[in-house]
Amino acid sequence: MSIRVIQWATGTVGIHAVPAIVAHPKLELAGLWVHSDSKAGQDAGTLTGGEPVGITATQDGDALLALDADCICYTASSDIRPDGVIDDICRFLASGKNVVNTSFVPLLFPAAAGEGVLDRLEAACREGGTSFYTSGIDPGFGNAGLAIHALALCKEVRQVRMMEIINYDTWDNPFTMFEIMGFGKKTVAESLLLSPGSTTLAWGPVLHLVAAAIGLELDEIVERHEIITAPEDFDIASGTIPAGTISGMRFEIVGVSDGEERLVIEHVTRLRDEDAPEWPPSGPRGPATGSSSPANRTSSSSSASRPTSATTTTPVASPPPSTSSTPSPTSWRPAPASRPSSTSRCTAPPFEGRAR
Repeated sequence: MSIRVIQWATGTVGIHAVPAIVAHPKLELAGLWVHSDSKAGQDAGTLTGGEPVGITATQDGDALLALDADCICYTASSDIRPDGVIDDICRFLASGKNVVNTSFVPLLFPAAAGEGVLDRLEAACREGGTSFYTSGIDPGFGNAGLAIHALALCKEVRQVRMMEIINYDTWDNPFTMFEIMGFGKKTVAESLLLSPGSTTLAWGPVLHLVAAAIGLELDEIVERHEIITAPEDFDIASGTIPAGTISGMRFEIVGVSDGEERLVIEHVTRLRDEDAPEWPPSGPRGPATGSSSPANRTSSSSSASRPTSATTTTPVASPPPSTSSTPSPTSWRPAPASRPSSTSRCTAPPFEGRAR
């Protein structure tokens, strides 16, 4: 029997989710929610660039929740409405619908996503007899998938650095690129992403997730960033980057334990490959940093239809100076970890476990 899925939103992620659900042999598209009036009433297939599938897009959320469906694939925008996202998800879970989420990335580790968030999710799952799953690339697979599993190969680890190196030139999402990230703005003060606390909100739970997986206690999280500006006007998929405005950014979110930087998430984001040559380059030639025994580096590269580069690296490299088989007092030993597949969410028992 197929798993009946309601797709919630058709933005930059949802537009790919619909055809993926339709093509999957074990999934069936049961309904589609859309935000804009212009999308409502259209066939879900043609709306997302394919053939008609017989499902009409609607803005009537109550009608969708009344459908006989097993799961909601939630990809609605969360950039300026994180509380609204949590309200939505809790409502869906309590109604009896399992939820797979890529929208609000801190929910990768609900225990660190804000006061009361985990309790609300657990209560909703128990009320509806449902389960909840969040993933993505970074935060998501690059951390929970690559980093934690790579650490299982190491005897001792001194530092973990998780890197995402991407050229955003081809991403056609003007609101997020300009208003959230701050590309095309004159100062960092105009970047919501780089405002104090923003990167910690998004990626702090990832640091806590990795720390929990290896038994590490974090004392604080530190943010760092730097930018470059465009020497001349140039165009990207989202619009024009005027000369003198932000055209690249590099930021870090650092987990500190006992005064030492133990876990680091680093993002290197360019709009042109040749810019900021002093920053880590795209692709497998990028430098690996960190310290473990044995030395370990795991990387994943992917590209879109237009030439671009996207690398999520999870380097744990450079063997420690000591050759002793006894871990030093400032190292820790990782343990193997596992993550359930997203398709298992609809057959799993209700939400259990405080660390999920």
